[in-house]
Amino acid sequence: MSTNRWDRKAKVPKGFSYLAPVLSALENELRDKVRESNAGKRNTESMWPVHQINWQRSRYVYDMYYTHKKISKKVYDYCIKNKLVDAALIAKWKKTGYERLCSTYVINSNNYKFGTTSICRVPLKDRSPEQMTAQDPTTGCRGCASGVGQPRNVFGNKYGQNLAAVQVAREKRMEELEQKRLLEEQQEEEEEERARANAGGGEGDSETDDDSDDDYGPTPSAGVWAGGSKLELESERLAEGEDDDEDAHEPSAKKLKTTSA
Repeated sequence: MSTNRWDRKAKVPKGFSYLAPVLSALENELRDKVRESNAGKRNTESMWPVHQINWQRSRYVYDMYYTHKKISKKVYDYCIKNKLVDAALIAKWKKTGYERLCSTYVINSNNYKFGTTSICRVPLKDRSPEQMTAQDPTTGCRGCASGVGQPRNVFGNKYGQNLAAVQVAREKRMEELEQKRLLEEQQEEEEEERARANAGGGEGDSETDDDSDDDYGPTPSAGVWAGGSKLELESERLAEGEDDDEDAHEPSAKKLKTTSA
């Protein structure tokens, strides 16, 4: 982490370390993509990772603050002040109709012919059959208009994943597994105590014989997550502030590689 630009800033607020691993991975990913060869790509396609990682990094911090309440306002303001996120893009997300905007580039009419905006701003229901799979040539966005029926993953790749929801779902999963482990240990201890009491000729029977299942705590929920598919479903549930009918996607972690379970 010492090589990242935010570490050189003074007075990093408490709680920023919660975001740092993912932000570090995205920073490294962006650096690698910029250095990557553009052979075989269209000229505009080489810029896709820049816009997409900018969107994902900004969305991660935005959701952690506004949706999941996992960071303080000091941490959020620190990210804005030090340009770790796209403040202009976040400002647009707060406005009706722009909640899923992929980039401020696509709504600038100066960037498109006839003073229009990008095809990705046209809802799928209003597109012709030939336009259904169209992507913005500069950002690679498949569709970032608001409303039902839009793709959940605006880019259709790992950069369109909701990293905040995935991280919160993973934390919840680990918490549930830890609670289950502690409950099992408690039950084993209770069973050992009863066995010792019975072996000792019945001493303490009046206490142990009256024990009920309720004394051991709540029964673990059935279906504790066993794999990535369940984690994915939970992350989508946590992200339900976005359109419910959008496409689901598989989480990943570590250098985006940072997002795999």
